[in-house]
Amino acid sequence: MFATGVTIVTGKSQNGQMVGLTANSFNSVSLNPPLVLWSLSQSASSMGAFRAGSHYAINILSSQQQALALRFSSRIENRFAELDFVEGAGGAPVLRGCVATFECFNRSQYEEGDHLIFVGEVEHCSHNSDLSPLLFHGGKFYSEHPL
Repeated sequence: MFATGVTIVTGKSQNGQMVGLTANSFNSVSLNPPLVLWSLSQSASSMGAFRAGSHYAINILSSQQQALALRFSSRIENRFAELDFVEGAGGAPVLRGCVATFECFNRSQYEEGDHLIFVGEVEHCSHNSDLSPLLFHGGKFYSEHPL
């Protein structure tokens, strides 16, 4: 019953294959140094790539990107096919049209229960204040509505 934003975390495996998944387990940790965290199930098929990778990008989705959230939470093989992205400074795919993107160095990892918590040191970030974020609550997507 906690509303969250929606992100797609992207990276590359050691053989250069792009990986990505939809996640709403994202939080700010520290401003100095700039640190963020997200968590991933130990049983996730992309665990090896994220655990061994040096960098990843956290792409915060806009209200226009619900289809991307669904795509990256599905079991389709090539989630990046015909997708608009650029390679970030650390090599992770950075999606276009997002509210914000954090390009992170894979600083530390903590096993807790059935998840691995990733703490990333933000090396580059960008944002688009003209876009509204995609929100998730109670199993449904929402767009921002001012009070």
